[in-house]
Amino acid sequence: MNIFGVGLPEVTVILILALLIFGPKKLPELGKQLGKTLKSLKKASNEFQQEIDQVINESGKEDLPKSPRENFTNNLDQLTKESEQTDLSKSDNDK
Repeated sequence: MNIFGVGLPEVTVILILALLIFGPKKLPELGKQLGKTLKSLKKASNEFQQEIDQVINESGKEDLPKSPRENFTNNLDQLTKESEQTDLSKSDNDK
């Protein structure tokens, strides 16, 4: 058993010290508080991860065309610009 790099002997020593310091009446209450704290940290971590995933998915969708029609329109616009540039360069060469 290895929790956060702490093995079973270390955990046992920590529990014995906690029992001596806080006493048998206070120890269950401290354990309950520790459990609540860990639960809230896990919840916050999951929410943070969901927000990151959402931002990544939104940015990925922006890069992709929304429809085949939009893809066709974008390609057509690009070809039109390229042909206009070619026509302009031919006009410049003629002068």
